[in-house]
Amino acid sequence: MDEKQHLYLVDGSAYIFRAYHRLPPLTNPAGTPVGAVYGYTTMLWKLAEDLHKADGPTHLAVILDKAGTSFRNDLYDQYKANRPPPPEDLVPQFPLIRDATRAFSLACIEEDALEADDLIASYARAATLRGWDVTIVSSDKDLMQLVGKCATGGGCIDMLDTMKNQRIDIPEVVEKFGVPPEKVGDVLALMGDSVDNVPGIRGIGPKTATKLIQEYGDLESALAAAPSMKAGKLRESLIEQAEMARLSRVLVQLKEDCPLPIPIEDFALGQIPRDPLAAFLEEHGFTSLLRRLDDGKGSPGPKTQLNPAKPENKAAPAAPAGNRQSLPSWPAVDLGAYACVQSMGELQQWIARAFEARVVAIDTETSALDAMRADLVGVSLALGPNDACYIPLGHGGADMFAEKPVQIDRAEALAALKPLLESDAVLKVGQNIKYDLNILARHGVHVAPIDDTMVMSFCLDAGRSETGLAGHGMDELAERHLLHTTMKFKDLCGTGKKAISFAEVPLADATRYAAEDADVTWRLHRLFQPRLVDEAGMRIYQKVDRPLVPVVAMMERNGIKVDRERLSGLSTEFAAQIARLEGVIFEKCGQSFTIGSPKQLGEILFDKLGYKGGKKGKTGQYSTDQSVLEGLAAQGAEVATLVLEWRQLSKLKSTYTDALQAAINPETGRVHTSYSLVGAQTGRLSSNEPNLQNIPIRTEIGRQIRDAFVAEPGNVLLAADYSQIELRLAAHMADVPALKEAFAAGEDIHARTAMEMFGTVDRDTRGRAKTINFAILYGISRWGLGGRLGVSADEAQAMIDRYFERFPGIQRYIHETLESVRECGYSQTLFGRKTWFPRIGSKNQAERQGSERAAINAPIQGTSADIIKRAMARMMPGLAEAGLPNVKMLLQVHDELVFELPEGDVEKARPVIERVMATAAEPAVKLSVPLGVEIGTGLSWGAAH
Repeated sequence: MDEKQHLYLVDGSAYIFRAYHRLPPLTNPAGTPVGAVYGYTTMLWKLAEDLHKADGPTHLAVILDKAGTSFRNDLYDQYKANRPPPPEDLVPQFPLIRDATRAFSLACIEEDALEADDLIASYARAATLRGWDVTIVSSDKDLMQLVGKCATGGGCIDMLDTMKNQRIDIPEVVEKFGVPPEKVGDVLALMGDSVDNVPGIRGIGPKTATKLIQEYGDLESALAAAPSMKAGKLRESLIEQAEMARLSRVLVQLKEDCPLPIPIEDFALGQIPRDPLAAFLEEHGFTSLLRRLDDGKGSPGPKTQLNPAKPENKAAPAAPAGNRQSLPSWPAVDLGAYACVQSMGELQQWIARAFEARVVAIDTETSALDAMRADLVGVSLALGPNDACYIPLGHGGADMFAEKPVQIDRAEALAALKPLLESDAVLKVGQNIKYDLNILARHGVHVAPIDDTMVMSFCLDAGRSETGLAGHGMDELAERHLLHTTMKFKDLCGTGKKAISFAEVPLADATRYAAEDADVTWRLHRLFQPRLVDEAGMRIYQKVDRPLVPVVAMMERNGIKVDRERLSGLSTEFAAQIARLEGVIFEKCGQSFTIGSPKQLGEILFDKLGYKGGKKGKTGQYSTDQSVLEGLAAQGAEVATLVLEWRQLSKLKSTYTDALQAAINPETGRVHTSYSLVGAQTGRLSSNEPNLQNIPIRTEIGRQIRDAFVAEPGNVLLAADYSQIELRLAAHMADVPALKEAFAAGEDIHARTAMEMFGTVDRDTRGRAKTINFAILYGISRWGLGGRLGVSADEAQAMIDRYFERFPGIQRYIHETLESVRECGYSQTLFGRKTWFPRIGSKNQAERQGSERAAINAPIQGTSADIIKRAMARMMPGLAEAGLPNVKMLLQVHDELVFELPEGDVEKARPVIERVMATAAEPAVKLSVPLGVEIGTGLSWGAAH
């Protein structure tokens, strides 16, 4: 053949597990799990389309691992011994995945007693000997040993990581391992591999392994040099474990001479026959993929909604059985289709079209992440798939003499956009639109009405991802739902010292990046809208989360004043106390060391001082986390108590008294935190840059920090806090008469619990009752409760039993909640917010029990979050109606709202704030217990408590 042959070898096993963890459990019309099959099919189809657009392969095969042992198990019986079995609902999908591959008329290869890596290595070697180039589609570090291998005939091997859209050649391998590909096996032999249970040499990690091979050239040379090395653990390990390292070298070496079960010529690519693929897609209910096939448009579009899976003890999607959305067959994202708007005439045309469309996706590009300090660089709009534009407003080099591209005057452009962005007749859609609201509000443009695709995703899929909270950012959503990999900011602007601002990005690149954001946002909005209806997410989105977005944006702009001098004084005071503690700790330990180093601290506590209970992790160092130190302190270890105090002071100094001074905005003189509406799985708001949620309130030191948050002259701060809201909600949701009566009568609930539990009320029994009240709602174990109360596990279990005996509704609530979550895969708040628990049926005990504890608390904590969100959304209209326009809501911290207001408005504002908070659940939910609200005022946040 005249054409250069190029063989692509797909690591199918990696694709399978990536697909399994990427999508929620789904079933086909026959009830068979097919979530991984669907994900695998879309990924394979997308790969084929992407390769076709680029310099595609002439030949392609998918290589799979076949269950069983290999020759490596004969060499080392513990090889891969620690690998857990595949998930129960994945096992029946393996044969379907093979069917999917063959439906594309692609070769699908697996062999007994051979691992996929060895088959890949053997096919790669055979192909290069024929002069073919080979690309291995994988990111497996073991396969990187093959990169750069070239045969005499001219064929060479590289890799393609489709997740990162990155080619891996020799420079990338050197960057990862510090050595060329032919030396990777030596590094792996020294460091071992916990996944495959390759032993390596204990105590040698990647950095040390790389250093040894760089210095000595290869494994054998490093082992030979060990006797002449300076005395120490490294020398001893290399000498004592040399044979284990040699064994590991054999285990990681790829076998390149395996018999080839199918000739390479049979991998030739041709047109995909429609009928086998159509039959497969139709059989398994992959209707949107079937539609793409019929349309002849290549890779699939948005994710099809399949039947929800309901295997035993597994999570299931929210959509009712049989629900399949008929989604538009959008064209693939085309970065070359976007317009760069550089004249008022063009802008007016886009504005006119947006008014006609009634829905426009918007995005802003800025010079920084801080919405209160960033400059506006440009705005992008999208009216449909690939129908998007970018309006540059602030491009040009950092140098004032640098040439600036043609662009519309920013003030003129914003004046033209203002009627559109503020029009009630046009819905503005954004991804994390709160940021854009703040940017534009600083320029006098107040965007409304709005939808937020990030928040919509959260209302649909909170916790659904196997990776937890990750998954609501644009890049993740585009990959998951649109099967599209977005342009990355760092690829345009770089990182580190060489990074440039977005204002310096050439307009052609900036247009592709910015307009893509708006295009993707438009597509996601069209995808999520019907899902919110079909999956019962519209209520929580419309009644709780959507109205909150502009409210939180306003609070971020308001900020709060902090007393810089007070913070500086606290920093100085904390520094002195930290230095004093260090001196005492060093004296008691008999030496100085780095207290912040877990390794050094562990060696001091357990090796030198001989405290019991030290446990080493996989890294070989002792754990010295909070629970370990608290346990030692309870045993009378004074050093542990001192270290805990040292840690608290160090954290408070670095995180608050130092950081808050740096966070003061020079223009406003206030601190502006950023709230996330998707940062906590149960729906609570989270706060960052700076994080104001974790300032301790039960310690004197924490109260001192709150004293530094102050009101402007003539104003006061008002703190309104829900009183024991989660216990009140538990009494309602679990229908506990005794607790409901106590709340209705205004009793001390912990005293009431103490009387029910212990028959008497004093400081000790009330304290225990308080601990039990909250711990039970978090699904605490007997050991956990015993640790908190300082009693044995049996004593703690007796208390739990007694609690359930006195309050049987709580036990019933826990049982029914867990049964419901195991059945449908999610919990629900009283307002319908879903929190997914995909690991609730895990065979891993720690994962399962962790999910169970979270599932018990999620409906209560989530309902609490929903209520305070509703209060926040209603607060400013309520205050305005009462004639209180000068009251500003500044902060939301857990169950508390903080306001700043003129001192003369306090008496009038107090009952309004209390009423709005106390009735926030109504009329959507009528509670059988009253919501108590405690209000205090003062010149500082601390004084308001």
